[in-house]
Amino acid sequence: MKLIPFKNWFAQLPGLSRRQQERVRQALGPHEPAVPESLQWLETMPVPACPLCQAEHPYRWGYQAGAQRYRCRHCRHTYTALSGTPLARLRHKARWLTYSEALQAGLTVRQAALRCGIHKNTSFRWRHRFLVLPADRKAAHLEGIVEADETFFAYSCKGQRHLDRPPRQRGQQIHTRGTGPEQVPVLVVRARSGATADFQLAIDNAPAVTACLAPLVARDAILCSDGAAVYRSAARVLGLAHRPVNLAQGIRVIAGVYHIQNVNAYASRLKTWMQRFHGVATKYLEHYLGWRRWLERWGQDNSPLVGLYAALGRENYFQRLMQT
Repeated sequence: MKLIPFKNWFAQLPGLSRRQQERVRQALGPHEPAVPESLQWLETMPVPACPLCQAEHPYRWGYQAGAQRYRCRHCRHTYTALSGTPLARLRHKARWLTYSEALQAGLTVRQAALRCGIHKNTSFRWRHRFLVLPADRKAAHLEGIVEADETFFAYSCKGQRHLDRPPRQRGQQIHTRGTGPEQVPVLVVRARSGATADFQLAIDNAPAVTACLAPLVARDAILCSDGAAVYRSAARVLGLAHRPVNLAQGIRVIAGVYHIQNVNAYASRLKTWMQRFHGVATKYLEHYLGWRRWLERWGQDNSPLVGLYAALGRENYFQRLMQT
């Protein structure tokens, strides 16, 4: 209805009889809140700054698809708390918590789609949107006793129509051990405190390992690794105290303190957890590494709301919220 006809109709409401007013109330139905119960988590999010000019203190400007919309006082740009996040413009917000619960349970694409009542293609798209930011969130500084070791995953072109190598037949095993064109090296670095960082390497050599360890490991830390020459070279370049464990001679612990059992246990849990996906595409391997780090980091304190805040880049705010 246009504005002027609406004003004329609204001005006639006081002249309605009691019965007519009751009929109007019944036709309009009960009043519903602007935000459904399944989207109440959006109301707890902090008021974001303008993504265009970074100005703060916007004012409310209605709702957009169930989310509170804001308008910047300076540039007049309108936005929501989801603007600029990996989940922006995704639909079915009421099912996001359920999908975050599916990620927490480690469900496959089809299992998550069945639980949320969405198409499998939507489930696949949501998975990698949810994992964009967790894939980048890794330990930035490790100190104390730091363990490092590499693990390998099969190079996979899963989902691609055009391969750059001959296809492997179903069930064919990769027999090449260590580095090679069929293996993708992943460097795992873990402190005794549980802080973890991992890196998908293009090649497993000393310069690549050194480049990963340089901004990560404190100079007064003690690096524990196996007897590979790449770690010896990296420790010498970075000036780190190095305690190599010679596993080939059966030496697993030095002085009762220095070992790589912590990082090896993490790599074992990672590989066991990845088996449920029957191989992941190498182009998405970083997302799965971040997914596992997220599960390990939160442990028993994990929840669907934690995963949703992590996907939105609001994990730090959620931590402050839990401490209050």
